[in-house]
Amino acid sequence: MAEFNVSNAAAGAEYEDKSVRAVVSSGDLVKMVWRSLLLQASFNYERMQACGWLYGILPVLKKIHTNKKDLSRSMLMHMEFFNTHPFLVNFIMGLVVAMEENKKDQNTIRAIKVATMGPLGGIGDALCWLTLLPITAGLGASMAMGAEPNPAGPIVFLVLFNIIHFALRFGLMRYGYHTGVKAIATMKEKTKQISHAASIIGLTVVGGLIASMIKLKIAWVIVVGQASIALQEKVFDAIMPNMLPLAYTLFMYYLLKKNYSPVKLILFTILVGIAGKGIGIF
Repeated sequence: MAEFNVSNAAAGAEYEDKSVRAVVSSGDLVKMVWRSLLLQASFNYERMQACGWLYGILPVLKKIHTNKKDLSRSMLMHMEFFNTHPFLVNFIMGLVVAMEENKKDQNTIRAIKVATMGPLGGIGDALCWLTLLPITAGLGASMAMGAEPNPAGPIVFLVLFNIIHFALRFGLMRYGYHTGVKAIATMKEKTKQISHAASIIGLTVVGGLIASMIKLKIAWVIVVGQASIALQEKVFDAIMPNMLPLAYTLFMYYLLKKNYSPVKLILFTILVGIAGKGIGIF
């Protein structure tokens, strides 16, 4: 029945009440930002984030569509498959709400959603998970695990991460709403450059974290006559400093590509550490 209703909604792409009224306020934009935090609260493998998406914009849809049939049609359309990066979803929310407020036909709104959710998903992964998270977590971890451990490390991480996180949410919401459809052309031009630059920064940071955060040293010392050779300092470090942490990281990456579960790899790492310490390798 739900699929039948969605199909009917798609067929009637235009609203019955086509009168355009400016009803969306700054407070409504703020409310949508807060509600967007629950974007993935009812995540499912059929419609992904659709329920959370509709929950985020529903109060504004009710203000825009006073005609009950128009509201119903809009809600059904917004329950279609939707999936993007949760930190950047507010740009699409602002854009779609601006189009709804101007009573654009549903096929156009649907096309805009589909055109933006994919690229923003990729950009969000590069910016947030590969750049923002490693940098802020690295700063916090460095403070907490340094020569003089500072308990403020986790707090610094949470504060820095969420300042940028919420700046993105509120800024993109306002930008998407006030810029409207004109933002699409700009975003398409800059998508590849932003994603490429963010990926380079993120990989550089990850490389630095491998060298500074992963501790893997061989404790064995080879004794030949009266000479002793420390394998770590005299062999491995002489070839390349932090070679073993890099090798182990690449080995874990290889196993991930072979579809090994991250949980299994964590348990494997723990067992390797315990066994290696027990027999004196590490």
